[in-house]
Amino acid sequence: MNDAVSFSGWQRADGRKGIRNVIVVAYLVECAHHVTRRIVNLVDDIDVHLIGFPGCYPNQYAYEMMRAVCTHPNVGGALLVSLGCESMNREKLLTEIRASGRPAELLVIQEAGGTKSTIELGLAAVKRLQSEAAKVARVPMYLNELIVGTICGGSDGTSGISANPAVGRCFDALVAADAICIFEETGELIGCETIMADRAITPELGEEIEACVAKAEHYYRVMGFGSFAPGNADGGLTTLEEKSMGAYSKSGSSPISGLIKPGDIPPAGGLYLLDVVPDGEPRFGFPNISDNAEIIELIACGSHVILFTTGRGSVVGSAISPVIKVCANPETYRRLAGDMDVNAGRILEGEATLDEVGEEILQNVIDVASGKRSVSEELGHQEFILTYKAFEPIGPSCLPVRQIQ
Repeated sequence: MNDAVSFSGWQRADGRKGIRNVIVVAYLVECAHHVTRRIVNLVDDIDVHLIGFPGCYPNQYAYEMMRAVCTHPNVGGALLVSLGCESMNREKLLTEIRASGRPAELLVIQEAGGTKSTIELGLAAVKRLQSEAAKVARVPMYLNELIVGTICGGSDGTSGISANPAVGRCFDALVAADAICIFEETGELIGCETIMADRAITPELGEEIEACVAKAEHYYRVMGFGSFAPGNADGGLTTLEEKSMGAYSKSGSSPISGLIKPGDIPPAGGLYLLDVVPDGEPRFGFPNISDNAEIIELIACGSHVILFTTGRGSVVGSAISPVIKVCANPETYRRLAGDMDVNAGRILEGEATLDEVGEEILQNVIDVASGKRSVSEELGHQEFILTYKAFEPIGPSCLPVRQIQ
């Protein structure tokens, strides 16, 4: 498989290409959530997605995340729904979305006359946005233009043996085709920092990787918890080290080209580590309160597709970017086959090799990028969650690829 593989994408004015052309309807505070949800439910279209930020207090991370997802290459237009007195800078967000070349509209509930009138106005606005998005040109798109993220959730003793390393094989093939691949979460990679540093393309990047894992370890120690959950133990994982090595295997074996934070877009093909643990002293609670929080951060970094591995089973999908489910445990697959795309448990039963399942995952990526709906998409999963965090900008050592271009 190489970067000559092509499919049809949507050309965006900013030069990027998307594999979907969704309209996002976004609430800018929890007080606008119900109205926004009613608009999306009444439209009842698989390509109209509900997203939003519940907080009223200002948070730069939340603003940047909303800007990133509303201007994601898979997004063709955006409707913002404001109560009217929240701190989210709605006019700036609207201006930035429009500056990206996408149609965008804003409704303020306090000015629009309340719930019923805002819903009516919202339905009309979505129709206009859909009409404009439909005019976007379709163009050829290649593997080296894809960004693919990966996450594991509901891990068990089989995850690090089958699904995770199979995703690693897929990542190696994608990186070889000059695509961008992103793995995360530093809090689940504690103990793997040295081997990741050894894979960094420069010693300075290696030092940054070790520092970000140390930050995660400090954060968890102060907050009084770690990434090892009771469900992991029930599923047969014995130690944090075993879970970390299993999670690490999703990254494959390619050199690590950079370290990014939520909302950073990798500048060139290669493998990147996403640091999801907030900077500064711990103050926001658990770094990611659910798997979907990490999925959204991967999407904010430009991921067109998300590879989600699970051993115990998970049914979630995501707004904006399709989620491909890779099931590690054959027993789980038999119970939840209707929610899974790939049965990596065949490796454990001697029916397939890691390389064969890796190729199957890669073919799923190509098929979904070509327009085929993933299972979670077909089922209507469009989960989205966004909370408070704080991050400092990355330094030049984190993206050494920029220094040699």
